[in-house]
Amino acid sequence: MFETVITLDQFIQASIDTLYMVGMSLLVGSLIGIPLGIALVVTRPGGIIENKIFYSILNPIINIVRSLPFIILMVAIIPFTRMVVGTSIGTNAAIVPLIIFISPFIARLIENSLLEVNPGIIEAAESMGATPFQIIWYFLLPEAFGSLILSITTATIGLIGATAMAGTVGGGGVGDLAIVYGYQRFDTFAMVTTVIILVVFVQFIQSSGNALARKARKE
Repeated sequence: MFETVITLDQFIQASIDTLYMVGMSLLVGSLIGIPLGIALVVTRPGGIIENKIFYSILNPIINIVRSLPFIILMVAIIPFTRMVVGTSIGTNAAIVPLIIFISPFIARLIENSLLEVNPGIIEAAESMGATPFQIIWYFLLPEAFGSLILSITTATIGLIGATAMAGTVGGGGVGDLAIVYGYQRFDTFAMVTTVIILVVFVQFIQSSGNALARKARKE
């Protein structure tokens, strides 16, 4: 059980690759997903910038992308991935489908967080003559800040799971070690170790997110 051909350097590099994929995908996915989530809230029927046409187009698009399992999405857009980064294998290639996967997921999480804000706060802001941008920036986002932190935490954990699946098609990272060595070569030690690494990542991120959310809510 404790025999393995994987070196410590490989475990370290795989962990770094996983963190790199998660970090880059989360950064770009948040830059796309957060504005989309805000747009869903403010343009929905009854929103502060109600736009039924825009909402009726954006909402189903996000639903369609979210309905695709990551492994299918990753394989389906291989030509697009190859066009963007020049290859369909490796950590850089995995980042492209990870961004497409996480952006609508973040959008939905942000939407849910913002919808939890008391409508009375928005009405009070409107009665004071605040513009839509001021309502979003000074009222909506600050009130939902704690919930937004937990939403990003949930998205990050979802990304870790997706990076593990990326290993099935040569995406690199910890998932690649688990598939190539743990599964295909029956290396039990490699499989157990990769599971432990993923559990540590998730526990650290969840604990950090909970702590930041409590601080934001001043609990």
